[in-house]
Amino acid sequence: MRLPAEWERQSGIQLTWPHSDTEWYRLDKVLECYVDIAFNILRFEPLMIVTRDIAEAESDIRRIAAGKGLDIDFGRISFHEAPLNDTWARDHGGIAVYGDNGEKYLYDFVFNGWGLKFASDLDNRITKRIFADGAFEDDVYGVDMRPYVLEGGSIDSDGQGSMLATTECLCSENRNEYLSKEEIEQELKGAFGLQRILWLDHGKIIGDDTDSHVDILARFCSPDTIAYMQCTDPEDPHYDELAAMEKQLRSFRTLDGKPYNLVPLPLPDPLYLDDYRLPASYANFLIVNGGVLLPGAGSDKDEVARKRLQEAFPDREVVVIDCRPLLSGHGSLHCVTMQFPEGYLRQDNIKE
Repeated sequence: MRLPAEWERQSGIQLTWPHSDTEWYRLDKVLECYVDIAFNILRFEPLMIVTRDIAEAESDIRRIAAGKGLDIDFGRISFHEAPLNDTWARDHGGIAVYGDNGEKYLYDFVFNGWGLKFASDLDNRITKRIFADGAFEDDVYGVDMRPYVLEGGSIDSDGQGSMLATTECLCSENRNEYLSKEEIEQELKGAFGLQRILWLDHGKIIGDDTDSHVDILARFCSPDTIAYMQCTDPEDPHYDELAAMEKQLRSFRTLDGKPYNLVPLPLPDPLYLDDYRLPASYANFLIVNGGVLLPGAGSDKDEVARKRLQEAFPDREVVVIDCRPLLSGHGSLHCVTMQFPEGYLRQDNIKE
């Protein structure tokens, strides 16, 4: 088995569409943000939207796009209906894995609301439902990974046998507490064909309720490059944890024994909902075909992060999208998307 890297060629991106019964603060602003994300994904590749009601989602998109002056190419969008609790596609979405001879598997792990924190009974069934609905090509095999609990945001792959993950998340209570860390590592190595897991034992963003998903802390940009959140202010409450994470990243070596090229991303300026600090992170970027979508936080640091990622991805266009509305749900751009490699999403109803 091989877990592909996010920068490999993709067949499309999944968004799970918000509606009035999902737990979003200022749904109007959140929907505007989703339309911005959809528009920018479609600049680079097809989009699959999972929604409780196709007509409702189409109406949202047309209304908001018209108000923004955006030309949405509906010919490159496929829609699938499913009941849903929430809209975090990264964590309830299927995870694509290649077999030794190029076989295409779609893993469906248990999603239990980040360790039983939130309702997830409907989201846990989305992948199986859209698979049955024909969302994926006929040669993609669905694999039920129950009872193992795993969220897509908790792992990051270099496509060559190395995985980044945090001890706090994968070894947390209410996920796979019946397994030791060593047993969890063996499960992941077997499922994804890994040579090793690079365990981060430090790193935390205030306001994050995922138990430190790695996709808000540190991300592979290539097999020898890792972008990560850096705090340079000793007075900031993030400083100790992120400094310890940075030290650990500096100790990591590539498979051929070399230090990683490390790309520090600035900690966004504090953003609050009332007196609650929100978990803004530039590490929550999404890699697409020919581009990188970066969640903006509304300050000059957006451009600093963009330039640093542009150096890490010289052949891709780095696009900043204002994702502050998503932070009220304690996540951001990468959290609401899930990519599928080439050959996975059905293309019959997509006009190239």
